[in-house]
Amino acid sequence: MKPPRRVRTGIATVLLAAASSSSALDTATIVSSALSPDCLDYRVVGICYWLYCSYGGCSVRTSVKVQHYVPDAVVSSYSNTGENPWTEVQAMSRPNATARAGGDGTTNEDHENNLAKFKNADVIGHPAGLVFSEFAAAFGYSCEGAGTAFMPYLLSTLDTVAWRYNVPEMAYPEALIPGRREIGTRSGLNLWGNVYPRGGFLHQTDDYMSGAVVAQRAGDVVTREDQPHVYQPLLADSHDGYWPAGALVETDASTGKWQGLTPTLSRSCAVFPHTDTRVQAQRGDYAWALWRPYACCRRRGQVFLGSTDFD
Repeated sequence: MKPPRRVRTGIATVLLAAASSSSALDTATIVSSALSPDCLDYRVVGICYWLYCSYGGCSVRTSVKVQHYVPDAVVSSYSNTGENPWTEVQAMSRPNATARAGGDGTTNEDHENNLAKFKNADVIGHPAGLVFSEFAAAFGYSCEGAGTAFMPYLLSTLDTVAWRYNVPEMAYPEALIPGRREIGTRSGLNLWGNVYPRGGFLHQTDDYMSGAVVAQRAGDVVTREDQPHVYQPLLADSHDGYWPAGALVETDASTGKWQGLTPTLSRSCAVFPHTDTRVQAQRGDYAWALWRPYACCRRRGQVFLGSTDFD
């Protein structure tokens, strides 16, 4: 028997508060962080129609269409190869013959606007699993995400050609034409960096922004098919009564949003760029949970007839 909704929500709040007090990024902390109503953003968005037939005839039944975000993956962006801040998965991305070292290209002086930085990136399935499912179910019918716990979707140490040499994306129009696929804008004075080429190098004096841009690049790769990288797509197939998340697009919360995990744990989600306080990691290691939107409705018949959205 499930505890009452108020009890479950209270437990979620306590666990999240406990996780916030811990500085180490381990699996327990990540699981607790998924119990965030703000990131979940649960909404009833429409009605689904089903054709139900039995010996007595056929009728049209309805079910509520809901939408909410799911923490699909943990995206780590870190300077020192082999030192993913998520301690339990460090062994997945050890240095190898083609991927060693990292960090800044020159001394870290703020006035060096051409400062070359390098970040590794790992995209690994979020471990919340059943804990998140129980949390989301407390709000009503819940949707399944695309991520599998602890599944490596991208490890930059295995993506050497694309991640360290920008081949072939350094020749893409998005990488050559200013203003295309950028995080922030020049006119808004909040330009954090460019999405392309989707590798580990960029020029940025702010280390937090560097980590965020690299995380966005990694998320961009895994949420698309047939990209010139070594990775597994983080995508689910649509079916009757289920609308999965699509490609992640920078600055667009309707495609996905980020929850800070380290160096500080956040209770809310946002897109890059954001105006929240940017805490610099002493060792240049950052991690975010990538939340993506899913919509679904309960099956109430043999044939799906369609759905109507309120908005």
